[in-house]
Amino acid sequence: MGDSLTRRLRTPGAVITGLGSILGTGVFVSIGIGAGIAGSAVVLAIALAACVAVFNGLSSAQLAAAHPVAGGTYVYAHRFFGPQSGPMGSHAIGNTLGFTAGWTFLIAKSLSAATAALGCAGYILHATGFGGAGRDGIVGLALIVVVALTGLVLSGLRRTTLINGSILFVTLVSLGVFVAFGLPRGSGEKTSIDLMPADGPTALLHATALMFVAYTGYGRIATMGEEVIEPRRTIPRAIIATLAVSALLYITVAFVSVRAVGAEQLALMTSRDAAPLELVARMFEVPGLGLLLAIGAVSAMLGVLLNLLLGLSRVLLATAREGDSPRALARLTAGNEPALAVAFMGLVIGGLVLLGDVRTTWTFSAFTVLVYYAITNAAALRLPREQRLYPRWLAWAGLVSCLGLAFFVPVRVWAIGLGIIGVGLVWRSAYRSLVGVWKRRKCDVS
Repeated sequence: MGDSLTRRLRTPGAVITGLGSILGTGVFVSIGIGAGIAGSAVVLAIALAACVAVFNGLSSAQLAAAHPVAGGTYVYAHRFFGPQSGPMGSHAIGNTLGFTAGWTFLIAKSLSAATAALGCAGYILHATGFGGAGRDGIVGLALIVVVALTGLVLSGLRRTTLINGSILFVTLVSLGVFVAFGLPRGSGEKTSIDLMPADGPTALLHATALMFVAYTGYGRIATMGEEVIEPRRTIPRAIIATLAVSALLYITVAFVSVRAVGAEQLALMTSRDAAPLELVARMFEVPGLGLLLAIGAVSAMLGVLLNLLLGLSRVLLATAREGDSPRALARLTAGNEPALAVAFMGLVIGGLVLLGDVRTTWTFSAFTVLVYYAITNAAALRLPREQRLYPRWLAWAGLVSCLGLAFFVPVRVWAIGLGIIGVGLVWRSAYRSLVGVWKRRKCDVS
């Protein structure tokens, strides 16, 4: 049993991991959530979110290429704001920023994983004729999905990657057919695309913040950097390819959906049934298209949940290595798999599924994930010249856009988000103090 994870992922596998993390809840659920906020201008919000994702993706790419270890920004903040990178006192800054990044990632992506499980359950129930099962039915099935996927991830990365590729193929086919049949349909005054919501720029930026979360699956490539072969070449290529494909699909799917049924109806379908694209597809009156979309949605959200379990367990592994969570969570199996970390994250996601509301889980993830990527960009600004792959202005653009968008979500959300960060920092201080006391007592006894 080794201390490091094994490098197994090449560029195709890394792209599959990234696309499998992005093409799920975002395209099948969150477009409808965004339409409820920005109306038909959700299409513009998706395009703006793609630009923000590019800034952040390039920062993540060069950081992961320079430091290809498990943990992503949690590790980068420790390294670039730690004692070796600055004057006295920077050790505390690095520890605080690093922990904040890890904590916000774990919170945000656990909420996203719960959203994926709930969305997956909603589509399954509709496809099988049990759409009236209500909240309890969706929650119960979502819990079963979480347990099953946790078991799959525990079986190992190689098997998980193979299944991930199959899931992604089904997703791409279903979305391609949806766009092909949907583009010629839906036109007129009621289904036109607006450039600005009725509620003004604030609603547009709020929707942009929510849609940005839908793109951040590319971060799974960075958090799994310790398992990537030739990371300096593989990681940037995989992140850029992932963002290009996902942005194209998101914009075209949103355009087709809004033109077909209108933004208001799309938002209603999302809040009521958590299965909007299937219902839109059924309105095209193409035999089998609704069922195909349901199958694609289920496979996509299974893929998202699968990849989130992978990414979350790797960040949790990194926090355990640094002493910010129980050391037992850093243990690897004989096959170099972080089984305890995977099982723990499965339990956390299962608990969050009990919230039972896709809009609540998705909205609260927006603020925390924006804070996480703000820290990512801050770390990228401190990269030495010889390790830098892209101009510094890209990291500045990412930092400013993340901090700006973070406060366009509702006040209640960012206030609670700041409170969650505060709770995390208190936990870290208390946990480290308890560990210190236990070690001192152990030394006294010996």
